[in-house]
Amino acid sequence: MFDTLSYFQLQQYWWFLVSLLAALFVFMTFVQGGQTLLWSLGKTENQRDVIINTLGRKWELTFTTLVMFGGALFAAFPLFYATSFGGAYYVWMVILFCFIIQAVAYEYRKKPNNFFGEKTYEVFLFINGSLGIVLIGTALGTLFTGGNFIVNDMHLSHWTLSSYGLEAVLSFFNVAFGFMLLFLARLCAALYFINAIDDTEILRRARIVLKYEIWIFLLLFLYIAGSILSMQGYSYDPKSFVVSLESMKYLHNFMALPIVAGTFLIGVFLLLWGLGIGIFSKSDKGIWSAGLGIVLVVTSLFLILGYNHTAFYPSLADIQSSLTIQNSSSSQYTLVAMSYVSLIIPFVLGYVILVWRAMNRDKISVDEVKNDPHHY
Repeated sequence: MFDTLSYFQLQQYWWFLVSLLAALFVFMTFVQGGQTLLWSLGKTENQRDVIINTLGRKWELTFTTLVMFGGALFAAFPLFYATSFGGAYYVWMVILFCFIIQAVAYEYRKKPNNFFGEKTYEVFLFINGSLGIVLIGTALGTLFTGGNFIVNDMHLSHWTLSSYGLEAVLSFFNVAFGFMLLFLARLCAALYFINAIDDTEILRRARIVLKYEIWIFLLLFLYIAGSILSMQGYSYDPKSFVVSLESMKYLHNFMALPIVAGTFLIGVFLLLWGLGIGIFSKSDKGIWSAGLGIVLVVTSLFLILGYNHTAFYPSLADIQSSLTIQNSSSSQYTLVAMSYVSLIIPFVLGYVILVWRAMNRDKISVDEVKNDPHHY
């Protein structure tokens, strides 16, 4: 089946898979968003225990999705992986540190004779949920604004600035992208708590978060969406592979890819619908509409980054070093082999859905946490 596809079709297929994994990861960051809400929603130790144990059922899925996203990039587009993760390594090392302390916090927060105390590990969770997500969003923003790297004729890359990626925080667009992701994670966390927790006070405070923070998210989202549609992008000639600037490139991509544009609009509608359910109704199902909306929106944004002959990682140091799905991918043989392996993805997703439903069949309560000797 995959043997009959052209090299370019395989590259498009794998960019779609990478886009989908990125979208699933962004949805799963509601775990990080929930960690930043710990003290505003949990006013007592019992309430904080309920919140952390609710998130504790899902935190490993977020980390696993991030690893799968990075693994897919490494396998399918190794030059991008080497350029970004190897060049902008200061940013990625801080992100990695944020996820390491998250794992430590869940493991040791409730251990007997805890040397540092619960508060310290709760601070770790807050750092992971705030700094970690803002930096991930900032790194994702560089896919639109570019990085300072050069790729030579041997396909070896090197970073041209000694800040090694930290300069990304000097771009207002990148930082705004990071904070947009943070507030999106917090809103989704509030929706998830409404769906998964049985505690009147926590749910009341979660709806307050939705009511007030949705405006911050909408302002950031409108700025990011408007900037993307109006900014110049980097296109390349499919025959000569020469990269050139193109005004309103991403708007042109949406126009050239109407299915992707439609998917984006449907995703925005579903996201807002889910948030509206959480604010204006007593239903606890808003997380599902919002979650599907996030997956559709993020997938669409990644598709306009890589499709329609677009450089998905522009080089600010040398425009011809910009990375595309054609000049940064693995060999055709590797992509074919991995494509057959990718057929197991639907079964993995099905298993995750079944486990999710089993774990969330009953809402978690204070009494359940108290009676669980192995809670976080």
